Amino acid sequence: MASLKEIRARIDSTKNTQQITKAMKLVSAAKLRRAQHNIVNMRPYALGLKKVIADIEATQKVTHPLMEPKTETKNVLLVVMTSDRGLCGAFNTNIIKFAESYWKENRDKVEKLDFFFIGKRGYDAFLKRGVKPVESMTRLDKDISYELASGVAERLLKTYLEGEYDEIRLIYNEFKSAISQTVTCETLLPIDLTGGSLATDSATATFSKDMIFEPSPAEIIEQLLVKSFNLQVYRSMSESVASEHGARMTSMENASNNAKAMIDSLTLTYNKMRQEKITTELIEIVSGAEALK
Repeated sequence: MASLKEIRARIDSTKNTQQITKAMKLVSAAKLRRAQHNIVNMRPYALGLKKVIADIEATQKVTHPLMEPKTETKNVLLVVMTSDRGLCGAFNTNIIKFAESYWKENRDKVEKLDFFFIGKRGYDAFLKRGVKPVESMTRLDKDISYELASGVAERLLKTYLEGEYDEIRLIYNEFKSAISQTVTCETLLPIDLTGGSLATDSATATFSKDMIFEPSPAEIIEQLLVKSFNLQVYRSMSESVASEHGARMTSMENASNNAKAMIDSLTLTYNKMRQEKITTELIEIVSGAEALK
């Protein structure tokens, strides 16, 4: 059985850990609020932009290479978003398991299935499995910016338009709430206005067929598609970051609660042992006094 000194040391150590987990929870909660604010403000704009593109496409019968599916899907790029750090529950594990399952199910169905990792955890996990990505981005602990997302989107657009890939898919955690994140797999390219979490319906077009566009509808579509794609990548990265902070906040709250329960249990054990020790000492004193009579 542990001594009183050892139990006291365990109590102090657990209290120090509890202070750390509480601090991490507060930091994650603050970051989550900022991320939620970005997502809430972004969704209406992203949906509105998709709606405008769908309306122009429906009324003006305009097409674009970014919206036209390839006749045959031979080469696929899988973009996987994880975090750089741990201590966020099953956030990374769920993404890695889903991506690994997708890879095993589809690698024999296509000629080439490559990976683009955003986040160190996913990169490290697949490197151990012998999978070397064509590209990766790590050390993204700081806030995600539109400029950063636009840079990623630009590289993805370039590889797709050059014909290197027939399809680009994205696996990430879609943010639902602080305690709920859903692993989502979406097609990034070709752009599907009717799919994804921000789908729109071209059948409800509000533009008139007689509407005059300046510049031409084709030029407008091209510019709007690039903006919409940049925003889609930015939104996905923001959702992933919000999910990470939500998962870490929940995980740290659970850790703090577990630490409290452990402290209570150790304190009870400590007090019992101390009481037993005092009682034993009193009995010895009384017995000694009785023996001297």
